[in-house]
Amino acid sequence: MIRVYDPDLTGNESKYLQECISSTWISSRGAYIEKFEQGFTDFTGTKATTASNGTTALHLALWSLGITIGDEVLVPTLTYVASANAISYVGAKPIFVDSNEKTWQIEVTSLEEKLTPKTKAVLVVHLYGHACDLSAISNFCKSNNLFLIEDCAEALGTTYLGNHVGQFSDVSTYSFFGNKTITTGEGGMVCSNNQQIIELARRLKNQGVSKTEEYWHDIQGHNFRMTNMQAAIGCAQLERIHTILVKKRKIHKTYMEELSKLPITFQSEYPNSVSSCWMTSILVESNEFRNALREHLRKKNIETRPLFKPLHTLPFFNSGKSIFPVAVELSARGMNLPSGPINSENNLEIVINAIKSFYS
Repeated sequence: MIRVYDPDLTGNESKYLQECISSTWISSRGAYIEKFEQGFTDFTGTKATTASNGTTALHLALWSLGITIGDEVLVPTLTYVASANAISYVGAKPIFVDSNEKTWQIEVTSLEEKLTPKTKAVLVVHLYGHACDLSAISNFCKSNNLFLIEDCAEALGTTYLGNHVGQFSDVSTYSFFGNKTITTGEGGMVCSNNQQIIELARRLKNQGVSKTEEYWHDIQGHNFRMTNMQAAIGCAQLERIHTILVKKRKIHKTYMEELSKLPITFQSEYPNSVSSCWMTSILVESNEFRNALREHLRKKNIETRPLFKPLHTLPFFNSGKSIFPVAVELSARGMNLPSGPINSENNLEIVINAIKSFYS
């Protein structure tokens, strides 16, 4: 089976894990935690603190900004459910926004119509590794005195105006699930250039423990900590981040070149941005055509994924009478192609030939 994504664990992952076991530092303390946070800071240009996964990282980000009961947060409807779930976890309400039909990102021109006196923040998602229109979104947030949160779960290595994404907001988050650009198995990161936000996130993820007195908890928190073993894997992954990104961008470029003559549309990048190409994603003519292509590839042992279901269609999110035609259309016609860096050249040729055979 050629999978949509397999992690590249061919570096020092096993070596560093064994060091954790030999030292007995296997829980949420140990040298690799600080090393991973510092390495991540160096790569992204934002101060960082680890979390147990990408969803808890989002929870911490919202919590650290004081988003709470009665607040509203604007978020794209076309994204993974964690983006909106985290908003609900702090008692706030996700207010969904439609997508741009070319970039598939949150539609900036739709933000204004969703604005109410209860709006406290905009949570954008750099979908499938492509950057949002951060200049326009930043200006909108500043003009309306709103927090900006970047969900960079899929966008490690993505840049906008020459800077790594995550630098344009009050706080940003990352995921290190097994299918992400780098992985720790499960894991996440909260990032900000506001040291107070980072310090608060550190306390909140560690049961609200006091900085000055042992076993004194002066605020209520959670256990959202990453283990030293996870961080050890993350350190090994970071050592090869540039190599992984080069491979992934090459995969995306090859797909675009080889499939250019077929009736397939690729997700577009905003000008002045460079995608990490986390997942190469395409649109075909219809939902029926998409499903037929996926079945054709499945029979050839090639795994694909449909685009996310729009969150406003989920039963526990009541969006009222709002409609989101672009997001619905993208979700129905879109799919992710195998995009992992492992054995990419051989697998890529097989996938491309299989797609061409479907159209022949």
